Amino acid sequence: MTKFGENWEHGFRDLVAQAGTKAIMDAGISGDKISAGFVGTMASGKLIGQEHIGALLADYMGLNPIPITRVEGACASGSLALRQGFMAVASGMHDIVVVGGVEKMTDLGVNAVSDILGGAGDQEWELFLGATFPGIYALMARKHMEQYGTTEEMLASASVKNHKNGVKNKYAQFQREITIDDVMKSKVVASPLKVLDCSPITDGAAAVVLAATEVAESFTKKPVHIAGSGQASDSIALHSRELVTGLKATQVASKKAYERAAVGPKDIDVVEVHDCFSIAEIMAIEDLGFFEKGQGGPASMEGKTALDGEIPVNTSGGLKACGHPVGATGIKQAVEICWQLRGEAEGRQVKDASIGMTHNVGGSGATAVVHVLKKS
Repeated sequence: MTKFGENWEHGFRDLVAQAGTKAIMDAGISGDKISAGFVGTMASGKLIGQEHIGALLADYMGLNPIPITRVEGACASGSLALRQGFMAVASGMHDIVVVGGVEKMTDLGVNAVSDILGGAGDQEWELFLGATFPGIYALMARKHMEQYGTTEEMLASASVKNHKNGVKNKYAQFQREITIDDVMKSKVVASPLKVLDCSPITDGAAAVVLAATEVAESFTKKPVHIAGSGQASDSIALHSRELVTGLKATQVASKKAYERAAVGPKDIDVVEVHDCFSIAEIMAIEDLGFFEKGQGGPASMEGKTALDGEIPVNTSGGLKACGHPVGATGIKQAVEICWQLRGEAEGRQVKDASIGMTHNVGGSGATAVVHVLKKS
């Protein structure tokens, strides 16, 4: 992966080339061994004026004439690309596939980017009427607080923990610790969410190489296996959903991934969840089955999701501290879990990690993708 942040000196295609080259070198293969590629990006047309991303990257990375396909699913674009690559290999159609995710977001102003991201929700019934994503997640937070007694300090504790992990990740956008008091005193965006409850606007790219097991084992002594993959959808507008204090799509997608991998929540050693807002992490650790509904806040406050906790969450720093270049996030999560299972997460290694999970969400929960990864 590239360094996440405000990458003024590197353009969209340069970011992908950096991450893609690193992934191919890490895999120990040459480009002519790759037979297909998938890339996740949400809004390159509006953010940088560039569409037709698959062909652009095949050309720029010297991979012509292999097919590269762009995949879009809002903020879950990266994980959707990973899932497409996984299915391409699992089907037997391709032996070696490269999968990437990228977004170049900081070339436009905050208001313009916010409007573009708002298109990941219901444009007619939410964005057009002024409902921003901070506002939508604030409604979820308020309902969670009302129903389960979750406090603003509990929400803040998730951000504090992720910043602490981000300090240990050289690729993270923010490498400074914060306190609960810092979060509580930061500017209110949509009550109860404050600036330090929210993920930032970010540039970055990440990439992985996928291969059939027997092929992978011929290139590396420590491959990481995708043991389970699940995807689910829900109503795109919050007002149409049966559940407001969690994401039904996450629950369904994780159930599918757990079943395919033949594991359960108690078997997971480390997880990267979609913490676009602090409440999103609290709901995710409940929806994924790590804690009962309503216990996510207390669990975070008590340190159960810390590096040395009951279930380490967002060791990379998560979307909050590592950054959130929306198309790249799902792949970054897979990279982090891969490093954890290989024992290569310098400074933030979870002891004896053998099974990990990634959880990536599109919009406010209309798409959810979950992967379970196992150490070889």
